[in-house]
Amino acid sequence: MSLTRRTLLATTGAALTATAVRPAFAAASAPIRIGEINSYTAIPAFTLPYRKGMELAVAQINAAGGVLGRPLELLVRDDAGKPDDTLRLAAELVGEQKVDVLAGGYLSNVGLALSDFALQNKRLFVAGEPLTDALVWQKGNRYTYRLRPSTYMQALMLVDEAAKLPAKTWATVAPNYEYGTSTVKWFKQLLLARRPDVKFVADQLPPLGKIDAGAVVAAIEQAKPQAIFNVTFGADLTNFVRQGNTRGLFDGRAVVSVLSGEPEYLEALGDEAPSDWIVTGYPVVGVTDKANTDFITAYKAKFNESPKMGSVVGYSLIKSIAAGIAKSKSTDQEAMATGFAGAHFTTPFGDAMWRAQDHQSTLGTYVGRTALKDGHGVMVNWRYVDGASALPSDDMVKTLRPAG
Repeated sequence: MSLTRRTLLATTGAALTATAVRPAFAAASAPIRIGEINSYTAIPAFTLPYRKGMELAVAQINAAGGVLGRPLELLVRDDAGKPDDTLRLAAELVGEQKVDVLAGGYLSNVGLALSDFALQNKRLFVAGEPLTDALVWQKGNRYTYRLRPSTYMQALMLVDEAAKLPAKTWATVAPNYEYGTSTVKWFKQLLLARRPDVKFVADQLPPLGKIDAGAVVAAIEQAKPQAIFNVTFGADLTNFVRQGNTRGLFDGRAVVSVLSGEPEYLEALGDEAPSDWIVTGYPVVGVTDKANTDFITAYKAKFNESPKMGSVVGYSLIKSIAAGIAKSKSTDQEAMATGFAGAHFTTPFGDAMWRAQDHQSTLGTYVGRTALKDGHGVMVNWRYVDGASALPSDDMVKTLRPAG
């Protein structure tokens, strides 16, 4: 998927025109404006389905009468994965566009920049994708909420399976920024708590988007681990898998991998997709529960394609914002900062809520194994893990999160 800023702006204008048509609302009903910032040109495989998920949720909510009798209006901006661009765009959305809620973020460093902006300017920010724990713990604040399961949560979900493996020596590979280092930290800590006999013999931290996959694979092979923990994604994951397949890195070795079961990443690998990796992801072709199938049907009807994990996140993000505003009974910033806590909302994965103690949602994810089917990768032997079951205790949160 290729996307230019010019194309993004053109299609954004069309989407906004569509969402701004409000025949069911009185003329005096000003829209609730959501200013959404994301890495559309940097990571289109995830963010374009994510945007479609948002658009579907906005259309459904507006067709049902909006929130507080007001329609939702989505203003989309592209940060190109750059924190400096993010801050400039946030200032424009708040100062010039007068948005009621800031939302979005993909990379963890971008999400942290938006969170700091929210704190400094006392503006509500609802993060969709950034997974760093710092967003709701060490650097958490009154104005920031986060939707997706965090690095701690996803590591814990995978450790439940990793601890069952006979492997005693492990290597890790992760992008060298907040998300990667945080995920590796938690995986090590949580696995060692379950398996004190485990030893980590190699750590590879390539720069995000610039992995020298051949060198990384060679270094891991030299350490001769019995298992590998992988945190790479996107193009880095594709390069790592290809080099690993070519050099036989995965032969006879268990691999545990964050996000690698998501359709947007498996599709990019085609028939090179790995088999029998333990992963988190979304088995979109296999789910049969009503919440998922209703979402998949509506998404296909609107966009003529199957949803991705990004689609679920974008859709759930808008649903969570609508529920928080409805509970707050206002778009006043202080009212929402307080009122979002405890709000329940619907998602394709079932019901979820915003925790009061750390502003983390209870949205979960699927854990399973990868397999090749009809020449492409899928998830098999999966189970859904409710986010509430993977969250730390209140006592732990109190030690990590600043007061206020």
